[in-house]
Amino acid sequence: MPVRKKYPFLISVPHGGTEIPETIRPRLLLSDADLRYYCDPATRTLFGYRDRVAAWIDTPVSRMVVDLNRPPLPLPLRDPDGIIKLRTIDGRDVWRPGQVPDMQMIHRLCVDHYFPFHQRIDELIDRYRISIAFDCHSMLPSGSELQKDAGKKRPLICLGNNGDRKGRAKKGGIATCSEEWITALADLFEDAFPGNDAVAINNPFSGGFIVNAHFWRKGVPWIQIEVNRLLYESSSGPALAETGTGGGQVSQLKEKIWNVLASFWDQVSGT
Repeated sequence: MPVRKKYPFLISVPHGGTEIPETIRPRLLLSDADLRYYCDPATRTLFGYRDRVAAWIDTPVSRMVVDLNRPPLPLPLRDPDGIIKLRTIDGRDVWRPGQVPDMQMIHRLCVDHYFPFHQRIDELIDRYRISIAFDCHSMLPSGSELQKDAGKKRPLICLGNNGDRKGRAKKGGIATCSEEWITALADLFEDAFPGNDAVAINNPFSGGFIVNAHFWRKGVPWIQIEVNRLLYESSSGPALAETGTGGGQVSQLKEKIWNVLASFWDQVSGT
């Protein structure tokens, strides 16, 4: 059997986890179905390319406990959508009254989950020859009421490099990969997902903390990929994509996305 070529990618999947530490579960108002819904269900499968790339990282822990794609400052609880969530994207309270973690518990969660994840990304970039990194997510079909695109339909694929809608660096800012690379990737996604407005750049998401922080730290290009859950979920309610009817669709979509990523690298690298 021929050895599969490994691409010089780092794949990050920070929001696919669903596990809740035993000490945390009694404090939460959200049901198990809610917790899956507010995470990125199926992304660990959807972007499960660990045998095809130089480096791959994910987490089993739910983003509703620790959100790895948020900056460490301001200190947790000053931002209701920060490392430690106070509210969901549609305004629901996360914690039972009087059960919001205190600073000692927040510190423990960060020491156990947040800082090791980011340290591991640095280690992977240092250890392997990473040419580009992808931070991989899914998104709900339309913006929730507290989001900047509330009520608006979202594209099937959104690519982010912290730039404008053409992938160019904003005035006074810096893009996490070149305009040429992100537009090349967008073109290939458009071929795979034809239709008006099926693929967007930096709209509605331009890239979170992971993309920006690690580009600044190491200089390796990063692109954030958001995949619309409409592509594999049949319900807008609490998601069952990994274990329910969407499983087959996830597997097919995984291969479709991989073909785009591999074609992109073959094109821009000339291999």
